[in-house]
Amino acid sequence: MNAFAASELHWVNKNRGKPMNDTVTEPIYSTMAADEDFGDLVEIFVEEVPNRIALMAELYGAGDLEELQRVAHQLKGAAGSYGFVDMTPYAANLEAALRDGQSQEAINAAYSAMVDACGRVRAGTPS
Repeated sequence: MNAFAASELHWVNKNRGKPMNDTVTEPIYSTMAADEDFGDLVEIFVEEVPNRIALMAELYGAGDLEELQRVAHQLKGAAGSYGFVDMTPYAANLEAALRDGQSQEAINAAYSAMVDACGRVRAGTPS
């Protein structure tokens, strides 16, 4: 297990079942946004985020928690791959809540936090 995965696993285990901080409003930027080789890819990822939110909302509304868990897992990996390291804990928390069969309250909190985090993803770099 690499260091990133180990730290993510530690965070998930430490925060399992706890609601995410819902008072965070800062934009989430990619650590790779300024890289000329990855900047365009980061922009494409950000452009696709509304589609991911819509898919998660559809799955959540339909009660398809198994597929929602799969989407959260994919988003966790994609966000990390595109340098959105501040977004991965939200996806990890949602994935863990669904995988572990946590309470509906915990799932609702994790889902809401994930959607909020998606809404804060930005292309470019902070000013």
